[in-house]
Amino acid sequence: MVNRAKPYILTVGLQFGMAGTYLFTMASLNHGMSRLVFIVYRNAIAALALAPFALIFERKVRPKMTWTVFIQILVLGFLEPVVDQGFTFLGMEYTSASFASAVMNAVPSVTFMLAVILRLELVNMKEIRSQAKVMGTLVTFAGALLMTLYKGPQFDLFHHPKTTPHQGGVHSHQNQSHSHWVTGTLFICLGCLAWSSFYILQSITVKRYPAELSLSSLICLMGALQSAVVALIADHNPRAWAIGFDYTLYGPLYTVIMSSGIAYYIQGLVMQSRGPVFVTSFNPLCMIIVTALGSLLLGEHLYLGSIIGGIIIAVGLYAVVWGKGKDYGGDASPSATTTKETETLQLPISSPINK
Repeated sequence: MVNRAKPYILTVGLQFGMAGTYLFTMASLNHGMSRLVFIVYRNAIAALALAPFALIFERKVRPKMTWTVFIQILVLGFLEPVVDQGFTFLGMEYTSASFASAVMNAVPSVTFMLAVILRLELVNMKEIRSQAKVMGTLVTFAGALLMTLYKGPQFDLFHHPKTTPHQGGVHSHQNQSHSHWVTGTLFICLGCLAWSSFYILQSITVKRYPAELSLSSLICLMGALQSAVVALIADHNPRAWAIGFDYTLYGPLYTVIMSSGIAYYIQGLVMQSRGPVFVTSFNPLCMIIVTALGSLLLGEHLYLGSIIGGIIIAVGLYAVVWGKGKDYGGDASPSATTTKETETLQLPISSPINK
């Protein structure tokens, strides 16, 4: 009984941990930390954390570096840390952590769409699994579009000092707030597209450079260097780089420990017995946790459009996950996966340097 419950307990616990990455990031930004500096520190710490393991465990299997692979690593470092994290954090500042976590559920659907366009994923509309993946993708986009265009009435799950409405100029403030909401949503969607593109290119690069730890550490390093250049150009204030024993340290440190350490271990442990689709199917739970804790701890507002859109996106995600699960022939165990299947694009679980 304990063994049967273990994958569920670990996966639910993982979603609580991943929800913390959104909350710690938002708290760091709310406390005045530059999002560009946050990205630099986060990826630099991740590179330092992964490098020793890559040197020890992959010293005999690490292939030679080629110019093609090096350029792909540069592009990966730009897509994920610079574009994805940069625009997602910017959109999060305009909206909320719960909103960003909801939109990011669309990543598997966007990845599937890009894979179809690039012929990395085959679609046969005569098969139910292909129909489910296509319909799930369309439903996901409908949910994201609804969240962009419709905000709706405001709800506050918990009373918080930050939820006090602004005084004066209510109408103009609402118009400005709606404008920021749409802008923030577009930024998050751009980050979502960059993250999906990252998965596509990563699936190609890892075949040429089959050393996952080394590849991840190099991507983090390149991302940190490129992010540092962007941060130095965009923010000329030296004080923005200061770190203290507060969210400027806790935020980047927690996200790295969670996404590059604990998440790796738990995902690997669960996927040994249940496969990647099982882990992915719990992703919407992270959105629910972020929504509740964001309202309680950060005083974030909740809107009807976000609730409806988040539910629609979750339904679309499950359709894509179900269709992708059928690619395993109905068996979630890795042993049931054929050689051909392991070479095709898999659903993204989480980025080694992101959510």
